[in-house]
Amino acid sequence: MTEEERIFTGGVAVITGAGAGIGMGLARRCGQIGMTVIVTDIDKARADAVAADIVAAGGKAEAIQVDVAKPEALDALALDIFDRHGAVRLLVNNAGIETVGYSWEIPIDRWERTLNVNIHGVVHGVRSFVPHMLRVGKEAWIANLASIGSFGIMPTQAAYIMSKHAVQSFSECLYLEMQVAGAPINVCSIIPGMLKTSIFDAEAGNGEPEGAAAHRAAMAQMMASYGMDLDEGCRHFVEGLAARKFWISSQPDMTDRALAERVGFFQKQAPPTLNEQTRALLGA
Repeated sequence: MTEEERIFTGGVAVITGAGAGIGMGLARRCGQIGMTVIVTDIDKARADAVAADIVAAGGKAEAIQVDVAKPEALDALALDIFDRHGAVRLLVNNAGIETVGYSWEIPIDRWERTLNVNIHGVVHGVRSFVPHMLRVGKEAWIANLASIGSFGIMPTQAAYIMSKHAVQSFSECLYLEMQVAGAPINVCSIIPGMLKTSIFDAEAGNGEPEGAAAHRAAMAQMMASYGMDLDEGCRHFVEGLAARKFWISSQPDMTDRALAERVGFFQKQAPPTLNEQTRALLGA
């Protein structure tokens, strides 16, 4: 029995945005190690498909449609899961969307949707579930999806980048709050470097400015060519959760480079600059 199986087998995992991408990969991995997986997604058909795959592979799963941009939906989810299952061992606040385009050209609806899903979905996921976790009083885990982008900057991806900076700082504060409260809840920041997912697929860009398509396509090609296999990355993430790590990176070397560059930027206090790779990507 692996360490993650010893810790998580028999527990309930609630994963938001689990109908695709990293959420899907984490759901599959949690199913493989013996957890009951609550697959939530705004797209019920996608959630159903992931849950069905987990069950077909011998695991336990159910699908629930949830829009994390609506705090009341997360409140209802938490009440339902604790009422029916008694406890949640792992909450993964994963749901997120990528938005591409100049900040002044992104429509209001796309801006609001991005911030509500990427930031408020994480915040209210915590707000909804933690009181129940504390009431149960057993050791539990909260994993928030940050990003390698939490430590960098990228023009025309400002909406996504700023949201991931926010998630990272929220997770750091939450970690300390659990210490102050003496709570048996492990807080983890999951930091994907570059994994092969559908986040840059063309259809995911509905509502973006017209000029965003070329950048989105270039990022999708880069991800397909150089990204880590999704299941491999998610195995690393679950291993990190079992080890009770705060920082859990799919590609630690990539995280280290991003952090070093960010520290250097702060120390120099110079204006932001475009590196050659960014210039080439944007055709600048």
